[in-house]
Amino acid sequence: MTTVEVLFALLGLVAASSALLVAVSSNLVHCALWLVVTLGALAGCYLLLAAEFVAWVQVLIYMGAVVVLLLFALMLTRAPIGFVPDLDSTNRYVAALAGLGSTALLVVTFVAGFGETRIDVQDSDIGSTGSVGSTIFGSWVLAFEIVSLILLAALVGAIVLSRRRSESADEV
Repeated sequence: MTTVEVLFALLGLVAASSALLVAVSSNLVHCALWLVVTLGALAGCYLLLAAEFVAWVQVLIYMGAVVVLLLFALMLTRAPIGFVPDLDSTNRYVAALAGLGSTALLVVTFVAGFGETRIDVQDSDIGSTGSVGSTIFGSWVLAFEIVSLILLAALVGAIVLSRRRSESADEV
């Protein structure tokens, strides 16, 4: 095994174990912090796969924006941020079991699908910003635009739902 393969296996182990801790932790803030570790390990995996653009998107959007949004939502909604007894039930074990099962299924699927296939990234620009950009805005431009419209519809729907709740709260 090469050094890259060992690092990839270690980062995968960190990602899987911290994802398991996200599912079984009974403290919501700890869940969010374990999510940061999981997403950081995945970004490291992307870097080892020579996909630096995807790695930085992972760091900026998921680790930066999504986790911060999650923590702000916890703080602003006055949700309990300490130990939550409702989370200390059998549901967390079911969630952990489902996570482990889906991880095992993905590993088996990838091993069966790719096996010993190797991609030589030394001489190619696979995963570089230029190749990802030309792929997204070249042959996948229609799919990119459809995803952007779906995200816009979700944003408008979230605004409409939040205004209905705030208007009904003002009436009371």
